[in-house]
Amino acid sequence: MHATLAAGWDGANDLWIFGYGSLIWRPEFVHQEQRLATVHGYHRSLCLWSRINRGTPEQPGLVFGLDRGGACRGMVFRLSAEDIPTSFPALWEREMPSGDYLPRWLRCTTTQGDVRALCFVMDRSSPGYAGRLSREEVLAAVRHSTGRYGHCTEYVASTARALREHGIADRRLEQIVQHL
Repeated sequence: MHATLAAGWDGANDLWIFGYGSLIWRPEFVHQEQRLATVHGYHRSLCLWSRINRGTPEQPGLVFGLDRGGACRGMVFRLSAEDIPTSFPALWEREMPSGDYLPRWLRCTTTQGDVRALCFVMDRSSPGYAGRLSREEVLAAVRHSTGRYGHCTEYVASTARALREHGIADRRLEQIVQHL
């Protein structure tokens, strides 16, 4: 966590975080501003097995990751420099408990100008990486999985609803939601 912060944050200025899934509808940290943003080189995908939060070891669910290729429209959140010492550890614990993501500082395009934000991208070498699944495999995992934070269908539907509320189109996600 400290190395990631040191690599992209000077300790004095505000810091940006990119959200593409549940961070959009449940950020759980104080932020000064939020903007619609696009990250190039990655896309939103149900590509991470969830064996605790949205599933079990016996019946894993799927959660979103930023997987290589394409572009992803999401939300950037600006954390004030003075809030980072208290807010960032909880965010890190939420996003990095299993090490399935790689923290990366990426350029995010917004209508107000580009920002450099911390993004949590999928680590394809992680044992939690589901790879590219068929729609039927995704639907089966989402429909039949429940974990510590509830049913996987709730997570997927809440993400789709939040994207729509912010005017973010995600055709692949909408096709999945239509069949839940």
